[in-house]
Amino acid sequence: MTNLLTQLEQTNIPKHVAFIMDGNGRWAKSQGQHRLFGHAEGVLSVKEIIKTAREIGIQYLTMYAFSTENWNRPAEEVAGLMDLLVQAITNETDEMHENGVRLMTIGDISALPESCVVSLNEATHKTRENTNLTLVLALNYSARSEITSACKRLAEEVKSGLISLDQITEDSISEKLNTSGIPDPELLIRTSGECRISNFLLWQLSYTELYFTPVHWPDFRKKEFVNAIIAYQQRERRFGKISEQLNDNK
Repeated sequence: MTNLLTQLEQTNIPKHVAFIMDGNGRWAKSQGQHRLFGHAEGVLSVKEIIKTAREIGIQYLTMYAFSTENWNRPAEEVAGLMDLLVQAITNETDEMHENGVRLMTIGDISALPESCVVSLNEATHKTRENTNLTLVLALNYSARSEITSACKRLAEEVKSGLISLDQITEDSISEKLNTSGIPDPELLIRTSGECRISNFLLWQLSYTELYFTPVHWPDFRKKEFVNAIIAYQQRERRFGKISEQLNDNK
């Protein structure tokens, strides 16, 4: 692993990495276990990814923990997921705080069970001043709903005369999103072989590099994460320009 870390270009570490953590249920099934066993094992992957991100120097991690569509899953699984969430937040808050990790949430957490809301609020409050790494959990999150809400808020400001129509810009829309103040991800990683965005950070992923791996989330640990960063560093990010323009600026 040490040799693998030496392959990282320290001047090209992404500031913000987003994750769609997929494959917990399929991994559990392959082990002959209940789906919730896979979700519990996935929590261990989250812990290792946070530790590795701190080691590498990544500043923001955003993890798609529960989408608005996930309410359509079997009630038993949803209830189990919520219990796991409370347990994980309760067990990990002190360690996150000691390691300088700030916890944030995006999405409508008010729809979550009260025990989840209480645990999340306590953890976000306790870690709010930490600066080593920001962990953003997307819970009951929908990118389309997020963008719709931002548009409504801007429309209300125009209607009330606070701003003019011409003052609606990409920056003003970004400021109304759940992720206001957080840089857009440079890299999105989705595990378990699925190659889609699934209503996640649709605005923020405009120029994000996408990395899809067949590895199920419970098996996605430090080695897989570092390999994803190495793959990211081998790509040329042109932002609409051509290679020659980028080389001229070096």
